Amino acid sequence: MNRPTAIYSAAQVRALDAFEIENRQVPSYTLMTRAAEAALKILCGRWPQVRRVTVVCGAGNNGGDGYVLARLARSAGLDAQVLAAAPPEKLRGDAARAHSEWLAAGGVARPFAAEPLADCDLIVDGLLGIGFVGPLRPDTLAVIRAINAAHRPVLALDVPSGLNADSGEVHEDAVRAEITVCFVGLKSGLFLGSGPEHAGVVMLEDLGVVPPAQPGFTPLLRRISERELAPNLPRRARDAHKGSHGRVLIVGGGHGMPGALRLAGEAALRVGAGLVTVAGAAENLVAVTATRPELIYLPADSAGGLDEALRGASVVAIGPGLGRGEWAQKLWSRIRRFEGVPVVVDADALNLLASSPAKLPANWILTPHPGEASRLLGSDIKAVQSDRLAAVRELHARYGAVVVLKGAGTLVAGAAREHPGDIELSICDRGNPGMATAGTGDVLTGVIAGLLSQVRDSLLAARLGVLIHALAGDSAAQGGQRGLIASDVIGELRGWVNP
Repeated sequence: MNRPTAIYSAAQVRALDAFEIENRQVPSYTLMTRAAEAALKILCGRWPQVRRVTVVCGAGNNGGDGYVLARLARSAGLDAQVLAAAPPEKLRGDAARAHSEWLAAGGVARPFAAEPLADCDLIVDGLLGIGFVGPLRPDTLAVIRAINAAHRPVLALDVPSGLNADSGEVHEDAVRAEITVCFVGLKSGLFLGSGPEHAGVVMLEDLGVVPPAQPGFTPLLRRISERELAPNLPRRARDAHKGSHGRVLIVGGGHGMPGALRLAGEAALRVGAGLVTVAGAAENLVAVTATRPELIYLPADSAGGLDEALRGASVVAIGPGLGRGEWAQKLWSRIRRFEGVPVVVDADALNLLASSPAKLPANWILTPHPGEASRLLGSDIKAVQSDRLAAVRELHARYGAVVVLKGAGTLVAGAAREHPGDIELSICDRGNPGMATAGTGDVLTGVIAGLLSQVRDSLLAARLGVLIHALAGDSAAQGGQRGLIASDVIGELRGWVNP
């Protein structure tokens, strides 16, 4: 299955439309017709049993797409009806033409009412499109809620109505689609915030538009792709030894917290790290090594006890089960002063960093969830989640490290390889809600650290780690999301690091 990686802002997609019309001389109505044809093809392919289709049309070009689709659906033998959520006399340009051609084909545009939605097999959402920025007008909100209340499958045109096409923010409500057919380019809001919850399956129809090689059309961010795994995780040499694949030191496991350290350590081993040492409170030694003897346990009663392990490590991770007490602060201070190796910072180490912010080396990796991100930014969780792209940008700018902002649609930000002054943004659209359980963040820390010990590139390790962790979570959830635990994810890692 082709999974395009480039994701754009709504403004960029509008600019692509304009470029196609002005520079390549493609009439705008031709693009509208292509969009409707593509949507109808998806509709018939996904729901071959559907006979009665209701298209809800708004006042803009999204409504125009809907009118054309209704006309084409009728020509294809479907029973198509249009509910006009905006007076047709307000339509302009291509949308007005689309309405006129629908009437000429024998169609009728009835004023919107909720009752007809109960008599159809499927609803097409052509209400708002990518130009919407909340809040919603009361009459529009009523239409959206009526669509959702009808409990019919919904095909959204370009973006579900009520969803911000850039941020994925929902103000009062938004259409919940089973499929969203996205035109020209993928919009960031479909993957951020509430986007995935409302968009359903996202399918791209580029309408033949090819972005020109110009700076303004550089994608806003990219999806992390499975195609990246094989070239970056090549077959191992026959004469390899454990030292060839990196030495990872993971620091954490404070009083009563052996589990986090154990999960992170095994995850690093399962993705291929050659040697993994876990350092924590002496009391946790048996709890960790009795269940995973391949881990080397270093009792870290004092910060100075880390020195030898630090000198031998190719990657350090700190945070799983660390705590915030005096012992934890001393270990954190020791690692902060140590130079020469990249460090993955997670959990309470992030909270310690937030209490004393400082610029970090560019090869360090921060892995906050939204709560930790809000503390690092001196903000709140709502602000982080309402604009996750802005939050991950600011985290990278403020701390200088690669940043992994965890959550639905995990984001990765780091200095661009080809243009170090620029920021490279990536998103992972894999993973599932079953992974929202204790310990999966510790597993991700181990995965990233273990990969970093092998690929020796912090941004690449973060990207690959996030993807592999998510794919393993999806594999683990095949038996059901409810009841999935972090150890289940670890059990699936090995399959994904041997592409």
